[in-house]
Amino acid sequence: MILGPGSILIAFWRARMIEQIPQSTLWLCTFTLSVAVCAVLLLPISILSNEVLLTFPQSYYMQWLNGSLIHGLWNLVFLFSNLSLVFLMPFAYFFTESEGICRVQKGGDGTTLLHDNIARKSLYDLWEYYLPYLYSGISLFGVLLLLLCTPFGLSRMFSVTGSLLVKPRLFEDVEDTLSCTTFEEDSLSRKLNCGSTSCWVKLNMEAMKKEYQTVRSKRIALEMRRKASPWQRNLGYPLAMLMLLALTVMCVLMVCFNVLELLLDETAMPRGMEDPHLGMASFSMFGSLGAAVQVVLILYLMVSSVVGFYSSPLFTSLLPRAQDTNLTQIIANCVSLLILSSALPVFSRTLGITRFDLLGDFGRYNWLGNFYIVFLYNMLFAGLTSASLIKTVTWAVQRELIRAFGLHRLPLTVSRSTVPFRLLLASGLSKIQ
Repeated sequence: MILGPGSILIAFWRARMIEQIPQSTLWLCTFTLSVAVCAVLLLPISILSNEVLLTFPQSYYMQWLNGSLIHGLWNLVFLFSNLSLVFLMPFAYFFTESEGICRVQKGGDGTTLLHDNIARKSLYDLWEYYLPYLYSGISLFGVLLLLLCTPFGLSRMFSVTGSLLVKPRLFEDVEDTLSCTTFEEDSLSRKLNCGSTSCWVKLNMEAMKKEYQTVRSKRIALEMRRKASPWQRNLGYPLAMLMLLALTVMCVLMVCFNVLELLLDETAMPRGMEDPHLGMASFSMFGSLGAAVQVVLILYLMVSSVVGFYSSPLFTSLLPRAQDTNLTQIIANCVSLLILSSALPVFSRTLGITRFDLLGDFGRYNWLGNFYIVFLYNMLFAGLTSASLIKTVTWAVQRELIRAFGLHRLPLTVSRSTVPFRLLLASGLSKIQ
């Protein structure tokens, strides 16, 4: 029933709409990304809706916010997630790969008869059995992927945020460094513009181009630092780092508290919710403030997981680039983001970030009912995140101290890791004097 009309549509569109194939694929990718965004936002929106109903219990304008609405929305999101992963994205990929073929053989006979009762039973089995099993498998794979990517992403958030902000530098003359960088950029530019008629033809032009791009990026960063205000230069970066550190530590503490709850209370286990009730009680012991913190942490974990996913060596090649991403990479990115976003509710509930279970009808096959799996998952997340955070903070402090005291200009024969602290202190005192 599915392959027959699909093959007919492919043969028809490929013959008569050859130039609209990429556009059709982009529309399918847009739909998949929209489903991923809905899967990410529905959990925070549900938590905030519960707090709104608690704040205005008698308001007539808030009565449309209820558990059945959230329940239905989640079922639609997970239905569209499975539809995108199983049908739309494979269809888009094979549709894109087949656009170079001019002619194809005709498909099967379109007059094949199928009994109506058999078709209904097949659709019923698909909805009642296969889709829940499929979502359980996708959630399992997505939660395992989040376990690997999120701790790494939490540590990478510091460097990514630092690259977007103006960093303060101790004991450094920005004007002098900018002048040297500008002269170096001009020198490399002249060498590159001379071409093959100059004496620089024996040099490696590719390596020189990379060096030119590096120096140019350094010069742009120095100009941004020079134009930045003192408040932005001296307070923006430290406050951003402190905020990231506070959010990361808060995530680790909540996971550790959830581990204690798992050992003492059976209700801490994540279970699928059959009939969600909104407006009955807050999902946090700290009330509305705690619910707002939960929303911030959920969004922060999602952003960190995406950063960790694209920073990992296995998926670095999937990183999209502006005006330089082919259609196959776009499809792969859509599938990856949809898998991560679909597993976010299970991920947040397993770690104890929130007590709001949003699995809907697809949570009936609950593979998270095993205590040892949930306990081991929490311990692994807390351990990996703590190790990544400690390593990031210690290396960042060491790197900033070396740069602040100018020891990064030492020759390569001198090991910077063996530089004693007295040399750091002496270098700093001499620059102050």
